[in-house]
Amino acid sequence: MQPVTSLGSVRSLPRLCLVAAAVLLVTACGETAKLPFEAGVGPTPQLPAPNKTLIPTLKVAEATGWTDAAGPTAPQGFKVTALARQLDHPRWIFTLPNGDVLVAESNKPPKEPGAPQAEKSLFDKAKGMVQGMVMKRAGAGVPSANRITLLRDVDGDGTAETRSVYLQGLNSPYGMALVGNELFIANADAIVKVPYVEGQTTAAAAPVKVTDLPAGINHHWTKNIIASRDGAKLYATVGSNSNIGENGMEAEEGRAAIWEVDVKTGAKRLFASGLRNPNGLGWEPDTNTLWTVVNERDEIGSDLVPDYLTSVKDGAFYGWPWSYYGKTVDARVQPQQPDKVATAIAPDYALGTHVAPLGLAFSNARGMPPEFANGAFVGNHGSWNRKPMSGYNVVFVPFIGGKPVGKPVEFLTGFLSADGKAQGRPVGVALDKSGALLVADDVGNTVWRVSKAR
Repeated sequence: MQPVTSLGSVRSLPRLCLVAAAVLLVTACGETAKLPFEAGVGPTPQLPAPNKTLIPTLKVAEATGWTDAAGPTAPQGFKVTALARQLDHPRWIFTLPNGDVLVAESNKPPKEPGAPQAEKSLFDKAKGMVQGMVMKRAGAGVPSANRITLLRDVDGDGTAETRSVYLQGLNSPYGMALVGNELFIANADAIVKVPYVEGQTTAAAAPVKVTDLPAGINHHWTKNIIASRDGAKLYATVGSNSNIGENGMEAEEGRAAIWEVDVKTGAKRLFASGLRNPNGLGWEPDTNTLWTVVNERDEIGSDLVPDYLTSVKDGAFYGWPWSYYGKTVDARVQPQQPDKVATAIAPDYALGTHVAPLGLAFSNARGMPPEFANGAFVGNHGSWNRKPMSGYNVVFVPFIGGKPVGKPVEFLTGFLSADGKAQGRPVGVALDKSGALLVADDVGNTVWRVSKAR
């Protein structure tokens, strides 16, 4: 039976459209950053007073894709090739031990029926409608392919000669991890696994559930995983179900967090919390410490809040939703929780406001020259709510002694055209077997490979 729309809902549609049009008009004249971008970068970013406007800033690059054989630009001494083009919204990458590359082709799942959500005013509904229109313009509105594709570069020229569907029928797959002869995949609602045999181009069995992950509204739907060094545990990221808890804290149960999962039993415990939307995960090679990149909160201006890169401490609380950057209180969140804020710790390193970091991969000297051999590559998907726009690049953050130092270095650029259109948007990053950098581009529908020029 088809759902029945109430008469009241039908009558409200014209008013909703009018309000949405007004929101869109006001947004076009919204606020602009007052601080230079660099003010929100590094271990001690500037945190100005919030600029909470009636209409949040909305400015996003229209998604156009690449023309002909065009692609992004790397520093001198590197070459960029397309490992594979004409993929379907590639989001995440995982390199297998034999050099094969798995790509999760995925997008946001439909909202689950009955998912808890706070009642919204006509104005908030119109604002949500406009935000949805903006995100669709940015290339985020396509259906999810729900599959993992295997790419194989047989002759080592940087272009995959073999492409096969490794696994399909998944639920918005994202992160992947290999432990022994089992491949684990993070769907939007659960971690599943399939047997893995080296060299196979298609999974030989159906996925088996390992453990459920918080789902529902899926304001942030991406779930990433990484295996511990000994393969006994998985660490899973779960983003929040809202910007600052406006759907009610019951909808945030188990979210804005990183979970530790026992590989054999699926039993899990909360490892760290207060992380609004953690995505990329990586083990820092010198200290064997877990790091992540996090998308911070929106709607308090172009200069707040810096997204960040941080080590993840067992049992730590990072502030969301009640505070940011440690103990900076967000007065919008009611009721306040001063006891929680008192325990909040500040992240290690700010990446800039609204850059939307998603990918994280630690470098090594195997495939990179000395200036890019010690540090982290971060895939910045790009802002939708900052004037001027930020992100839309891959940056390299140098590390010394297990800690980030200095300023990020732009490593892969050109995703924005001269007229501000998005030719591509980087998401997941990973090193291939040779140590070259792979970048998933979900607007350009390409996986790029950046290697040292010979």
